[in-house]
Amino acid sequence: HELKTPLQSIMGSAELLENRLVKEEDRDSFYKKIHESSAQLLTLIDDIIRLSHLDENQRFEEIKLNLKSPVTEALEALQSSADRHGIKLETNLSDTMILANFRLVYEIAYNLIDNSIRYNKEKGKTKITVKEHRGQAILQVADTGIGIPQEAQNRIFERFYRVDKSHSRKTGGTGLGLSIVKHAVQQCHGTIRLESELGKGSTFTVIFPTLPAGADDNSK
Repeated sequence: HELKTPLQSIMGSAELLENRLVKEEDRDSFYKKIHESSAQLLTLIDDIIRLSHLDENQRFEEIKLNLKSPVTEALEALQSSADRHGIKLETNLSDTMILANFRLVYEIAYNLIDNSIRYNKEKGKTKITVKEHRGQAILQVADTGIGIPQEAQNRIFERFYRVDKSHSRKTGGTGLGLSIVKHAVQQCHGTIRLESELGKGSTFTVIFPTLPAGADDNSK
């Protein structure tokens, strides 16, 4: 179903254009619809491929890295999206060393921040924190968004599960972001915790294990 919806949009629009059933002045809107549905389909396929790799439980190279580094990279990639949605990104990033796979930590940070932008309120904000607390490395993403109802909080990490389907369609979400986060956190031997209140926002806290003593120094 998730794949069929954008495909049907592309095929329907293309068929109308091919059969010259679209007025000249309306053609641009149909081309735009084809482009948007194609982008949505590509994003969905990319997410499915990422999940399939995580499902294979393959071993990912782990290096000593500064948690701040992949988080900063994710922030830079999403700044234009935040600007477009009118969301202010606040950061408090401390140097915090962990032993993990750089790409997986990037995926965790990217998807959590992306969700905090998509499901925020107008002119809302997201605070991204990286810190060390009692020997643990912590990544926290807190937003002022729409929040998640209590009955849905145990299901949001399921694939394609959406609290608000109409909002997800409007923002272009695939419904796989948090599932990717869950699997990536497990691969990094970490845990994730959610605190959310409907209408007031959500806070996701990822806790990475303490860096083992004597780990190879391949920091980024």
